[in-house]
Amino acid sequence: MEIKASDVKALRDKTSAGMMECKNALAACNGDAAAAEKLLKEKGLAAVEKRAGRATSEGLILIKTDGKKAVMAELTCETDFVAKNEDFVALGDNVITTAFAKNATEVTPDLSAMVLDMATKVRENMALNRLVSLSAGADEYIAKYIHSDKKTGVLIMMKSDKAGVFENASVQEFAYDCCLHVAAFTPMYTTSAEVDPKYIEEQTEIFKAQAKESGKPENVQAGIVQGKLKKHLAEICFLDQPFVKDDKLSVSKKMDEVGASVGAKITLSKMVLFQLGVN
Repeated sequence: MEIKASDVKALRDKTSAGMMECKNALAACNGDAAAAEKLLKEKGLAAVEKRAGRATSEGLILIKTDGKKAVMAELTCETDFVAKNEDFVALGDNVITTAFAKNATEVTPDLSAMVLDMATKVRENMALNRLVSLSAGADEYIAKYIHSDKKTGVLIMMKSDKAGVFENASVQEFAYDCCLHVAAFTPMYTTSAEVDPKYIEEQTEIFKAQAKESGKPENVQAGIVQGKLKKHLAEICFLDQPFVKDDKLSVSKKMDEVGASVGAKITLSKMVLFQLGVN
């Protein structure tokens, strides 16, 4: 049977498949557009399944927030070419907007289905790897930052003991700067209290071996070990790190300073860092 060019174009617009592929699908389905669309989708799904084991090291970090609620997600694909494609970017916008609107707290089947639909059209392995949501209380505020390459995203939630503090522009700026800080220094923990005791034990043994090589008395070695451990924890814990815009003060001291400037006590409620491909 004759396949009209207009029908081929219409099918291509719906499926993003190639012109000849659309024409062949219509021919195989005797001109039935719905059946041809299903056939192309099945072929696309099969192609994606064949590539399921391929690494998805490219993609986007997505964030949507209104200052009181926030959602951040990691959407991945195989190639940088696809990651920069306007359709993939649009998919990311749609996914994060849907997750925000539905108050999603994790990757849900309907969100995964949106990604799979795109994957079958592009025929490249894709995944919505992770999703986190934050909900601020009446005395809390959420700030965000996404790096220009969309491969790093940060959410910071702060709390105040005084109403209206987070309406202050300088406090909002500080919250944003904290996001910049996390993106730049990628702290492993918020405070030293969160550090796994086994990790501290391992580092302590390393520092003991280093101190022993100094040949100094044991009491001096003990001081060296404690000093090294304290310095190391300050390097990996957000609140103990030198603040990105004022390295004479730690993040916690700067937070106290900013709070004092508006007559309030500001504390950190939550810090979340997403780096593409880093769990």
